[in-house]
Amino acid sequence: MKKIKKALISVSDKKNLKPLLNCLKKLKIEIISSGGTYKEIKRLKYTCTEISDYTGSPEILGGRVKTLHPKIHAGILNKRNNKSHHRDLINNNFENIDLVIVNFYPFEETLKNTSDHKKIIENIDVGGPTMVRAAAKNYNDVTVVTSSSQYQDLINELLKFKGSTSQNFRQRMSQVAFAETAYYDALITNYFNKIRNDNFPEKKIIYGNLIEKLRYGENPHQESAIYSQNKFLNINQLHGKQLSYNNYNDIFAALKISKSLPKNTGLVIIKHANPCGVSILKNAIECYKSALACDPISAFGGIVSCNFRVRKNLALELNKLFLEAIIGNNFDSDALKILKKKKNLRLIDASNFNPKKILNFSSASENMLVQSEDGNMFTKKDFKVVSKNKPSKSQFDDLIFALNVCRHVKSNAIVLASNKTTTGIGSGQPSRLDSCQIAIDKMKKFVSPATDIVAASDAFFPFVDGIEKLVQSGVKAVIQPSGSINDKEIINFANESGTILIFSKTRHFKH
Repeated sequence: MKKIKKALISVSDKKNLKPLLNCLKKLKIEIISSGGTYKEIKRLKYTCTEISDYTGSPEILGGRVKTLHPKIHAGILNKRNNKSHHRDLINNNFENIDLVIVNFYPFEETLKNTSDHKKIIENIDVGGPTMVRAAAKNYNDVTVVTSSSQYQDLINELLKFKGSTSQNFRQRMSQVAFAETAYYDALITNYFNKIRNDNFPEKKIIYGNLIEKLRYGENPHQESAIYSQNKFLNINQLHGKQLSYNNYNDIFAALKISKSLPKNTGLVIIKHANPCGVSILKNAIECYKSALACDPISAFGGIVSCNFRVRKNLALELNKLFLEAIIGNNFDSDALKILKKKKNLRLIDASNFNPKKILNFSSASENMLVQSEDGNMFTKKDFKVVSKNKPSKSQFDDLIFALNVCRHVKSNAIVLASNKTTTGIGSGQPSRLDSCQIAIDKMKKFVSPATDIVAASDAFFPFVDGIEKLVQSGVKAVIQPSGSINDKEIINFANESGTILIFSKTRHFKH
């Protein structure tokens, strides 16, 4: 146990100070403070010594230097049972500081509220993190608190032990404190990476806030949690049982596709992070029924993501199928009433979900793969018609739609489409030819004979056999990246068979 006699309080967030000050006063703990915190403590009518009076040194450099003083840091860092440390304190007329209560300048909030570089720089705290690190290092003798959310825990501890804290408490607070300084430094580091357009610096720092510990990971024997660089997720669960690791994985896969569709248009059905039906028809009911028709068997137990508000008539249709989750840009009250009848069905409002161009991470052991997002919106300038036959506007639109879906399908990927709707999807095969066959089989099994079928491939056809198989199944137009040594053979085949062929300037693998 360590008795607390002197506390240093320097906080940017001045909420909830009064109960804490009441406790410190009751236990006769002396308080020193600085700047705005000192003024707030005095306003609340509590006794406090200003740090400049305590150290004998005034605040300088416009407040940049307040607590960076040997009297402060020696008081925090000295080992109480070390005779040499004790002698140094006596010789310099320094005193122990037993409790450090500090939170930092609001750098994260500043980033959200301004792009003014000078203001951002001035909101990088120096003295605060320095004191916190010192106190956290010396947790054997010093207690450190870094958030107003911890005040009640501190009050409980002090009252329980009559003004002392336990080593277990101090160690736990030290753990939190080092996480806080690391998180703060990571925000600053990533800000500088961003303004210097350096996505791949020599040292990469990843940070996040714990949103929720999940029941388990992909399988019951795996531990799991979800973190966010924000303090909360930008999706909101309105109903249903707790989301699992696999649910989140599917939800984010669904949103990545649906948010790439035209604004407030389109619907995606996901199973095991792969789309099994996508449509961008403007009528919500037709859109759902068309997407479902692509592969109604795989859709069972899947996730439906609507890139629009879910209304009553669609809710009635969705309620006919067993689904794990339904995502919408909010829900009408009548739709909620219908869908909430299934107590386990997760309903997700994604109206605030805004996909950003961020880096994607994949880990293996102690290693990480990092890459930028494949999320650029397609335009017709990204493609070149290489066949003699030219596409109509509707064919070109369907081809771009198909390729957009295709880049979200596990490689090797083939997507068949007609009338702004997928008609067959072949995914995740080592052989592109097998993916073609799966897409064709799905189309023949589930979809009524369609005219004007188009096909998208996530990479070039290395041989004629793949595109030949598609044409034999009724495909009229194909879009694929260029780059094969056999591109000319593919073009010749297209011209001989009367097939429209478009080359994309970029490849879109998804492993």
